[in-house]
Amino acid sequence: CSKHRDAMPDSDMPRYPVFQSAAALCVGVGSFSDPSDLPGLAHFLEHMVFMGSEKYPSENGFDAFLKKHGGSDNASTDCERTIFQFDIQRKNFKEALDRWAQFFICPLMIRDAIDREVEAVDSEYQLAKPSDSHRKEMLFGSLAKPGHPMGKFCWGNAETLKQEPKRMKINVYKRLRAFWKKYYSAHYMTLAVQSKEKLDTLEEWVREIFSKVPNNGLPKPDFSDMVDPFDTTAFSKLYRVVPVGKVHALNITWALPPQEKYYRVKPLHYISWLIGHEGTGSILSVLRKKCWAVALFGGNSETGFDQNTTYSIFSISITLTDEGFQNFYKVNKSCNSLFLSVCALRIYEEIQRIEANEFHYQEQIDPIEYVEDICENMQLFPKEDFLTGDQLMFEFNPEVISAALSLLTPEKANLMLLSPEHEGQCPLREKWFGTQYNVEDIQQEWMEQWTRNLELTADLHLPAENKFIATDFTLKPSDCPDTEFPVRIADSDRGCLWYKKDNKFKIPRAYVRFHLISPVIQQSAKNVVLFDLLVNILGHNLAEPAYEAEVAQLEYKLVAGEHGLVIKVKGFNHKLPLLFHLIIDHLADFSASSDVFSMFAEQLKKTYFNILIKPEKLSKDVRLLILEHSRWSMVDKYQALTAGLTTEELIEFSRSFRAELFAEGLVQGNFSSAESVQFLQYVTDKLQFSKLTAEVPVMFRVVELPQKHHICKVKSLNKGDANSEVTVYYQSGPKALREHTLMELLVMHMEEPCFDFLRTKETLGYHVYPTCRNTSGVLGFSVTVETQATKFNTELVELKIEEFLTSFGEKLNALTEEAFNTQVTALVKLKECEDTHLGEEVDRNWAEVVTQQYVFDRLNREIEALKQMTRDELVSWFKEHRGQSSRKLSVHVVGFGAEENDEEGSGEKQEEKGKDEDLRSSAYGEVSKLSFLPASPKVEGAIAIVDIPAFTEGLPLFPYHKILK
Repeated sequence: CSKHRDAMPDSDMPRYPVFQSAAALCVGVGSFSDPSDLPGLAHFLEHMVFMGSEKYPSENGFDAFLKKHGGSDNASTDCERTIFQFDIQRKNFKEALDRWAQFFICPLMIRDAIDREVEAVDSEYQLAKPSDSHRKEMLFGSLAKPGHPMGKFCWGNAETLKQEPKRMKINVYKRLRAFWKKYYSAHYMTLAVQSKEKLDTLEEWVREIFSKVPNNGLPKPDFSDMVDPFDTTAFSKLYRVVPVGKVHALNITWALPPQEKYYRVKPLHYISWLIGHEGTGSILSVLRKKCWAVALFGGNSETGFDQNTTYSIFSISITLTDEGFQNFYKVNKSCNSLFLSVCALRIYEEIQRIEANEFHYQEQIDPIEYVEDICENMQLFPKEDFLTGDQLMFEFNPEVISAALSLLTPEKANLMLLSPEHEGQCPLREKWFGTQYNVEDIQQEWMEQWTRNLELTADLHLPAENKFIATDFTLKPSDCPDTEFPVRIADSDRGCLWYKKDNKFKIPRAYVRFHLISPVIQQSAKNVVLFDLLVNILGHNLAEPAYEAEVAQLEYKLVAGEHGLVIKVKGFNHKLPLLFHLIIDHLADFSASSDVFSMFAEQLKKTYFNILIKPEKLSKDVRLLILEHSRWSMVDKYQALTAGLTTEELIEFSRSFRAELFAEGLVQGNFSSAESVQFLQYVTDKLQFSKLTAEVPVMFRVVELPQKHHICKVKSLNKGDANSEVTVYYQSGPKALREHTLMELLVMHMEEPCFDFLRTKETLGYHVYPTCRNTSGVLGFSVTVETQATKFNTELVELKIEEFLTSFGEKLNALTEEAFNTQVTALVKLKECEDTHLGEEVDRNWAEVVTQQYVFDRLNREIEALKQMTRDELVSWFKEHRGQSSRKLSVHVVGFGAEENDEEGSGEKQEEKGKDEDLRSSAYGEVSKLSFLPASPKVEGAIAIVDIPAFTEGLPLFPYHKILK
């Protein structure tokens, strides 16, 4: 349960290097310590401590300070730990440390803020409710012995933190302060700071600032005597569960004694390596050949839910096909053979070697993530292992591994089977998330088969020696002049290659990326679906032969882009060409059996459906369907897939895809230019494609919105989900780089006031954020609020967003030159930050290549533009886009529950009633169409869009545009 402050990842804003100063503090107390009469209190306190301190009383003062100086913060509550972290520009680090430390020294936690922040916690809970992973956790926790803290409701909501305490005359304010005083004690805390100051200086700052954190000397909460929480008759059963999404999944779970003390051996990591193995001879290989499963994961996530002082989880999670669901007990049986796994020294040493290589040559991660890891490690390991305890396998101990293996027996297993087929057969409901389930005994025959005559077979065996493990870590000499940015080293009518030798990070790694651009993908919705199938089945065909490469820390990713196939590989350069050749070989020889085709067509249908039932995904799909000309919506794709496709059509599409391409690539890292050119040569030689007969744009053309306010309001496709989303978008147009930078500056100014107005004060929802929008080169900005239909209707949210923008305009008018210059400096510093690792530089350069803009020095140009900007320019830009001539589009996705609970929406009750059944005949019906709703007259002057093609027909289109200058 985190206090996420970042903008949602649905924007095209560039990602800046974030090498900043950072700090993280871990309190050795979490939701296990919640009092029984106030579930969620630890999580609530995590929210409340950040709302002002005695020294710095402003409620949102710390967040405002961070935003002003290019920083961010976050926090999370786990079972036995609570972590807080922030980052900021180095020159402001000491002051930020002092401001932050006050939350642990003397937080205000004022009474007035309690009711408002309860709503934020409740909104976070409501957003989590449609998540099948959270629902599984809550159901699983409910199986613990009575009185064990795993059975607690760790999230908290309005019922547990406001309504029930009011009925029971519980003073939440006093209890909150008492909880803080008892548990937020210095001797429970660990702190990690990272900055470029000298270590002595950092130590001096920490002693000076944090010495005032109170220490009550009380014993730390200890739950280690509450062992075997799942040693109950209710645990070892089969639980049939109705999921929110369309998915068949089988989870086999064991609750073992706590394994944290064996961190030097890591027995569960070793076992998961064997169970989760996906290569030849693996469980997943066998299941895939039978078309019973598409994915399998085994192990322990090392979160507080999976591993704490009372137990450790080992689980196997299998994503099943329809046929696999029908044969799930046979799938279970397939999982038993590898429990014969000997404690093989060869395999353990291979894992050790791979992970030691990874650790030795690891790329630096963002400081805010690193200090978060370290402060938690300080709670778990002795000081000599703070940096390595969670990463390395130190010693082989067959007794410890065998002891863990011996506990994974059928009579101790919990089976959880998720499927929409269980709809109507599950009369039981989990208390907090409302998950429907049923319980039955596990078949005795399966338990007997698990232990009867176990033998490894020709189909199921231990992994062979791995040929992809790197042994040559030599840094290559440069064979061409050093350059600051990528240069084009190969160019023809069939492809081109950009190259940059790494002379900064100097590690034996490399990144290779290619974009295979095709004219056939966007010709029809059917082709888009066939392309998705091609990429998914190509990944399936590669799964076994490429798995050893993944094990050896070589990574690959295949992405079905809008206009082409994106291939990404990275890792130690020594064996990277082997992996790249393997991918191209499988693309050249693409094939699909009818069984595999049927399996992936079925899975893709579920994928489309599961995207559409998420309000944030549906909102994006609707918005881009309006804005981007000739885009095929997710509903179009879903309908094309359900209309029926054949294996022969896929094979023919794969031929037409390969027939005519343009291959554009980028190679960066520890390769010479001569070696790099060979990647492009291999693509063109192996695929044997013709050149494009006409240029294929890599972006869509964008509709020029009318100078009016339009609302497109659609009903959520997930019955029972109260979550709504409102996005108010202002279109600017095809602009140059300077305008894009100006818009970034505007949104940076807007972030904290937006959070303060819409979340802190109006309590509209947990996620509220402004965003820069770069839609195929056309600029705009938006404000988004995720709320619940049980609390607010979307028109009210729209009006509140407008209120915020009006108040923000007034603040902008009053902006001083000093405040303006401070924000400009903060954004400049963000853009000037060093890359923490090579991947950040590659991501930035790849964004230029894949969009064919090639402005590799964009950051430098933006910095120069920023330095020339004026306050008046910013104010006038905002006024211009908010005036009478603004091009404004609002997209509302309306959750369920408004009709019963929302007085604001009373005028729409009858209009909306009766349309629900058009969406889904049941919770798992088909998506036949979107249900458009009329706009309320309360939003004055707004014109409703109830037919997107009719609205966009005849509207002018902006020309293809790239933000170059």
